[in-house]
Amino acid sequence: MPPFRNRLSLAYLVCLLFALLAPGIAWAACLGAVAQNPWPALTSPALAEPLAKPQLAGLMPALIPAQAKPGPTQAKSGDVRLTFVGHATFLIQTPGGATAATDYNDYLRPAVVPDIATMNYAHGTHFTESPDPGIKHVLRGWPYMGKPARHNLSYKDMRVRNVPTNIRRWGGGETEYDGNSIFIFEAADICIVHLGHLHHTLTPGHLADIGQADVVLVPVDGGYTLNQVQMRDVILQLKPPLVVPMHYFSDSTLERFLSLLRESHEITLSQESSLSLRRETLPKKPTVMVLPGPH
Repeated sequence: MPPFRNRLSLAYLVCLLFALLAPGIAWAACLGAVAQNPWPALTSPALAEPLAKPQLAGLMPALIPAQAKPGPTQAKSGDVRLTFVGHATFLIQTPGGATAATDYNDYLRPAVVPDIATMNYAHGTHFTESPDPGIKHVLRGWPYMGKPARHNLSYKDMRVRNVPTNIRRWGGGETEYDGNSIFIFEAADICIVHLGHLHHTLTPGHLADIGQADVVLVPVDGGYTLNQVQMRDVILQLKPPLVVPMHYFSDSTLERFLSLLRESHEITLSQESSLSLRRETLPKKPTVMVLPGPH
């Protein structure tokens, strides 16, 4: 190998080792393989299997309280705070003071102006053409000038990147390639994956690009996005310790989705719209956490 090739290879290895080992890199844990999470062996039934009969009817009044208890004003020291604003919008706050809002739109917005706003454009409730001018970074998750959206942003102690997926357009039902983005938020060794307006299961390439997922924010309406059985399959693909449902329009739709996961997951119904995340306190058994809010 020519000498300059050797120098380039050595430089690449040094940079890679620094990214993996340097103490200030908050997102190193997110670079692992998606299958690293220690789940028990789980199998996914055939897609033709009918949906299981809902088992949570007696709990439905607790699912979405008339008035949710407010979450903490900020995360505990060292924690990442996740707040369900509503529909497909979450506010993510890091220990270092970075804030990001997912699927930022004109319908529901967080109480604070985020530093970072991510958007998808399958429907108007997932984007806006007039984001608040105080937002420092607006990341649009659809193609521009014929090229897929590609984001890899580092801001304070947060890293935000995306993985494009396809969507089907209403009317003719044709496929729009790279029309949706899965956004990954990495901070304080926590990896939060927002599936956006996902319309299909994930390929091995998608899984490799996403990496390890600690928290997955998943649309569960079963119609506008991927059907619920296949969305359950996506969760089985990603193996996150924590799943947070969104984008479900009605309590009965949410209940139908939860029934699909009752054998493999703990179901937790929070009275607060916010939770604090820390790697060492992630659930030991896969858990679905329902956060109250407009859906």
